Amino acid sequence: MKTQILQTLAALALITTSATAQDTPMDNHTASYIAMPAAEGQAEAFAEFLEGAAPIVKETEPGTVLWFALQADDTLAIFDIFVDEEARDAHFSGAVAGALQQNADALVAGGWDNGVVAKINNSSVLSVKQPVDLYTATTATYIKLEAAPGKGPDLAALLTAAGPLVADTEPKTLFWAALQIDENNFAIFDIFADNSGREAHFAGQVAGLLNEKASEIVSGGWDDGVVANVSNFDILAIN
Repeated sequence: MKTQILQTLAALALITTSATAQDTPMDNHTASYIAMPAAEGQAEAFAEFLEGAAPIVKETEPGTVLWFALQADDTLAIFDIFVDEEARDAHFSGAVAGALQQNADALVAGGWDNGVVAKINNSSVLSVKQPVDLYTATTATYIKLEAAPGKGPDLAALLTAAGPLVADTEPKTLFWAALQIDENNFAIFDIFADNSGREAHFAGQVAGLLNEKASEIVSGGWDDGVVANVSNFDILAIN
């Protein structure tokens, strides 16, 4: 199975034409996050599939600005940022998505519909710390946040203002993005060179501000609304 999957990805890479995404600010960009459970005994094969997909994304998806393949035990995930919704649509109809669909029954618990499509979280980008030393990153964090009733605008405002603060105060946070999924649901995605960067982030000014305000603006407060929703990953591949 692994050999067949890698051959499929290699063949796709050979028939694609090269295109490079421009390095542009991420205002008005869109994002997607998919956490997918590996089929029983297939976590290693699924990880190899995602590692092999990175160069294909680079060569075939000029509108995909950033693409991360992630792993936490038997859960594999993809996080990506696009220049606009059209680029996101192109990604989901592209070569890597097609190859994943073909192999989903073997690799993903729930197959394509229940294991991949049902897990997609699309969002808009509110604020970022632009990526630095991107390819030194080894670990990532995704945090889903639900606003307390009526507090969506307040949580959006806090997250929007946080990007410059992360940039100014967190040199070990190599990339940080605040995301809005809908009027009440938000997320944070960030990457670090190592666990010391993650620890510094959670002891930093933005985390302190969110902790201070969480009881007012986050459903569940700090412990149940923020900490309980932290998902930590190893980074398999970056484009």
